[in-house]
Amino acid sequence: MALGGYADKVAWVDLTSGKTEFKPIPEEYKLKYIGARGVGVRFVFDNGPAVDPLSPDNILCFMNGPMTGSEANMSGRMAIVTKSPLTGTITDSHHGGWSAARLRWAGYDGLVFKGKAPKPTYVYIHDGEFELLDASDVWGKGVHDTVKYFKEKYGEKDLTVISIGPAGENLVKYACWVNEDDRASGRGGTGCVGGSKNLKAIVIKAEKKIVKAADREKWKAAHSTALAMIMDERVVTSPRKGGLSVYGTNVLMNMTNVIGGLPAKNSQFTGWDQAEKVSGEYVNDNILVDNPTCHACPVACKKEVEIKDGPYAGLRMESVEYEPAWSIGTNCGNDDIRVVAKMIDCANDYGFDAIEVGHPLSVWMEASERGYTNGSGKLDWGDGAKMVEAARMIAYREGFGDVLANGANAVAAHFGHPELAMTVKGQGVPAYDPRGIKGMGIAYATSNRGACHLRGYTPAAEVVGNVLGPTTVTDPLEWKGKGELTIIFQNVHTVTDCLDVCKFATFAESLDAFAAQYEAMTGVPSSAEHLLKVGERVYNLERHYNNLNGFREGSDYLPDRFTKEPSQYGGSKGHVCELDDMLKEYYDKRGWVNGVVPESKLKELEAI
Repeated sequence: MALGGYADKVAWVDLTSGKTEFKPIPEEYKLKYIGARGVGVRFVFDNGPAVDPLSPDNILCFMNGPMTGSEANMSGRMAIVTKSPLTGTITDSHHGGWSAARLRWAGYDGLVFKGKAPKPTYVYIHDGEFELLDASDVWGKGVHDTVKYFKEKYGEKDLTVISIGPAGENLVKYACWVNEDDRASGRGGTGCVGGSKNLKAIVIKAEKKIVKAADREKWKAAHSTALAMIMDERVVTSPRKGGLSVYGTNVLMNMTNVIGGLPAKNSQFTGWDQAEKVSGEYVNDNILVDNPTCHACPVACKKEVEIKDGPYAGLRMESVEYEPAWSIGTNCGNDDIRVVAKMIDCANDYGFDAIEVGHPLSVWMEASERGYTNGSGKLDWGDGAKMVEAARMIAYREGFGDVLANGANAVAAHFGHPELAMTVKGQGVPAYDPRGIKGMGIAYATSNRGACHLRGYTPAAEVVGNVLGPTTVTDPLEWKGKGELTIIFQNVHTVTDCLDVCKFATFAESLDAFAAQYEAMTGVPSSAEHLLKVGERVYNLERHYNNLNGFREGSDYLPDRFTKEPSQYGGSKGHVCELDDMLKEYYDKRGWVNGVVPESKLKELEAI
């Protein structure tokens, strides 16, 4: 059957030979995995688990969902799926902006790359043409100069550029792809995989061609209902009224600090008395200059800022989001918002994960404080100038930057103190302390791509409030029920990643609303239960892939700091994270055996 919403065209690119084959997504995969994250995961699974992430055999998938480029709220997302060089797990990383919509308007559901180009290469998609071209002129350039180069070459109108920077070229393990100047697919090191393939950029020139639904009348009704939910003044997404819209994601800094859920100084503490100086409210009052948005998004959570004084005066950038502001700010004992903005801009330009970079730096800081540095030099808490210099050293693997470029685990091992690395499966924890927000403890531990808040965003129920309905609102300090709550969020976020719509849409829209839009767009009968089953199927397939890579019993864990060192701050004082108890509940509800998916479960879900 012909399904609406799909272009029925994926470019399969062999970079070694320079040959490209165009094929539709198999109908079975559309029905089982929908698109974006789901189909990308299936492609990576089909490619085999034993592949070295940095070998030519690894594949790198840029995937859209069936609502990409449509009128659907917050549908400007693209999933980049591959095997991670940072964690060794499967990973999917998403970015907003306009690149996903333009790829769809150009007539593609996705791009899949394999092999290694003999020289620096970029893709140029335009006027029905797909070209592999020489990128030697931009190899070595930062993201900002790369974007500028292609805008001058091809014109700014209808153009989008997705590129890596020096960090990807130099195989920094947490390098990322950046859409235009500042929308990064941050986690997992997808840009490092691009660098290993000599793939510098994807350049798309495509005019707006809004994707139409299979059933236009159904779509009008479904879209209208969903938009009303987004616009509701009672929810955080309400344009220019809700906290997410007014202050951006960094509205969470003060909220998590008060309850003792804000990790500080490499998670030694669960709050910090200087956190307000790097908060969304502080940004709004002092350096905010604009509120840019992504395709089809009325919320405008991105915050463009301009630094007015100090060594970085004149810097204009976006976006001071919560997790990077925490990672570079609170996590590193840095209360200078100007340094936060500069470091995020460095991350965007060099092309590495602004969340991850704070971890090797904070490990270095704590090691310096404790006298563990073994002659490697010191980095003091909050030393902004040295942090900015370290960013450059990381991108070019200069000096100690060569160690920092391999992530927090490598830095902690270098100092002989692996316990200093606040990581799960090699990836640094985000900005929620599991001693004060218990759901994040089980979510970090069981995330298939390493520590991550976006696999199962339990703070939506624990901190933000009534997101998935009143039955999910819960005490952040209560561990009971958090295993089941995490599963709900993991399945929900997986399926929205398959559609691919922004997770913030789930702060307002119900699963019934998503199902109605999906059905109208594709023609596939759907319901909330149907979508949850898709999410469960994809999450289990990811877990199975990781199991085949050796992530089995004992692979779901937290650093001892969260389970053995009680909180000393705020509303969580005296608490630790009861991970073992939550894991029992989680595995029972998932139907897993100590973190391993039984074959019977995979067959039940029709995942293999």
